[in-house]
Amino acid sequence: MSKVNTLNIVALGGLQEIGKNITAFEYKDQIVIVDCGMTFPTVEMLGVDIVIPDFQYLEKNRSKIKALLITHGHEDHIGAIPYFLKKIQVPIYATRLTAALITNKLKEHKIEPDMHIVNYGDTVNLGPFKAEFICMGHSIPDTAAIILHTPVGIIVHTGDFKVDYTPVDGDVIDLGRLAEVGNKGVALLLADSTNVERPGFTLSESTIGETFMDLFSKADGRIIVATFASNVHRVQQIITAAEKYGRYVALSGRSMLNVVNTANDLGYLKMNPKTLIDIRQIQKYPENKVCLITTGSQGEPMSAMTRIAMGEHRNIKLNERDTVIISAHPIPGNEDSVSVIINKLMEQGAKVIYDKLADVHVSGHACQEELKLIHTLVKPKFFMPVHGETRHLLTHKKLAMQLGMPEENIFVQGIGDMMELTKKSMKHVGSVPHGSLLVDGLGVGDVGNIVLRDRKHLSEDGLIVVVMAINEEYNEIMAGPDIFSRGFVYEKENEDLLEEALQHVRKVVRRFTDKEEMTDINTMRNTIRDELRKFIYNKIKRNPMILPIIMEV
Repeated sequence: MSKVNTLNIVALGGLQEIGKNITAFEYKDQIVIVDCGMTFPTVEMLGVDIVIPDFQYLEKNRSKIKALLITHGHEDHIGAIPYFLKKIQVPIYATRLTAALITNKLKEHKIEPDMHIVNYGDTVNLGPFKAEFICMGHSIPDTAAIILHTPVGIIVHTGDFKVDYTPVDGDVIDLGRLAEVGNKGVALLLADSTNVERPGFTLSESTIGETFMDLFSKADGRIIVATFASNVHRVQQIITAAEKYGRYVALSGRSMLNVVNTANDLGYLKMNPKTLIDIRQIQKYPENKVCLITTGSQGEPMSAMTRIAMGEHRNIKLNERDTVIISAHPIPGNEDSVSVIINKLMEQGAKVIYDKLADVHVSGHACQEELKLIHTLVKPKFFMPVHGETRHLLTHKKLAMQLGMPEENIFVQGIGDMMELTKKSMKHVGSVPHGSLLVDGLGVGDVGNIVLRDRKHLSEDGLIVVVMAINEEYNEIMAGPDIFSRGFVYEKENEDLLEEALQHVRKVVRRFTDKEEMTDINTMRNTIRDELRKFIYNKIKRNPMILPIIMEV
């Protein structure tokens, strides 16, 4: 609970990690939250769909929450909203495109949000807080920074941003307003750390348009471009190049269809109404008149681009006249998946263009010189780097110190850490419950470490099932034991091994049934598991999961 004239700040995600960004600001008995995102599972999280923040601290304080304030429409900032609203109903404040993307997402979950659309320059009054939305550049339109006016001072949360003086949509970052609040005095800055390791400036998104024009002018067959569905500016430049060279545009991938149709309906995309065609009609057009924009730039297993590369797409079969452009840089951890896709595309004869061969991607995040500009304009008393792994946060700390900020005024925190801000000081005051919830299908949080451990075990070593039935009253085997295996060995080629294993199990079972007293089923089950595990390991040095099923009849 906040003391008088103190404001508590806690990030429940987005620190020491990339993704699931969410930060709560608490003054007395009122809370506002900035962003509510998800992240994608790591390779160890087998079968998991997405990862969201643990909301238990906010659930405990649900009566205090005034609003969700959303900076922009990327999944790592809006993806957890449906799961949050199922627990806590609060108003949402967001710019127009961001609000539309959230509303579409919530329709799938059958949730009707209390949505409030804001424009750049608007200020929302929320009890002791006044939240001002200002224009920031990023890789999706309608991105905003949030200037939070509080009783203890002004807090600037940049959200994701880059300084782009020639943005595709013409909405230039509002450096003037940042300078104004900086001159008034900013208590705390929370700033994007994603690209802090990169020197210089991030290139303007508009530079990619020149590359597309060049590539489109040279292609004599179909052009297939894979990019992030949410990068509306990139999609606009692809469409502009396609129209210049007389090509129709088809879309593939559910998220691509959703985002493009939403952005088009709201007027964020400028195109001839006849440019978009249905992908099912693509064969009716000459190959040199077709452009396909698709998802799958990260080599996602179920994406449209992966299905194209594997020759499994319903509407697209590649040939040597096709040009495929991967307009994205692999996210750390996805390098191997992207490499596989590129190789598969080339095996089918297509010409493949990716970031190592041409300037087909620029980042949406600020590099060092842009971050220095923001720090210099805002002139915060205290600084908390956000949106980054540990190395990003520490590098951002070093950058701030180079600009003259005292080290004791910079706070590199982890998720769950509670910071206390007053008009004169800032300090760490403890932590709150935090962590990650794994979403698997309709289940939220029911997949934990034990389940993941079992899935990993199964994926690496396979499964042996021992099935039998016993009459507990007479201590007599009624059926079995029988052995079945999956993912362990191929049964038809290893009949001798499995038969030996079965004989070993029968010996174990006889040790129990030959006794006069009744068999303890649990002891019998555990003994079968332990003895069979030793036998298998001694034979072939493998350790499959062993599941004895003993039915009592």
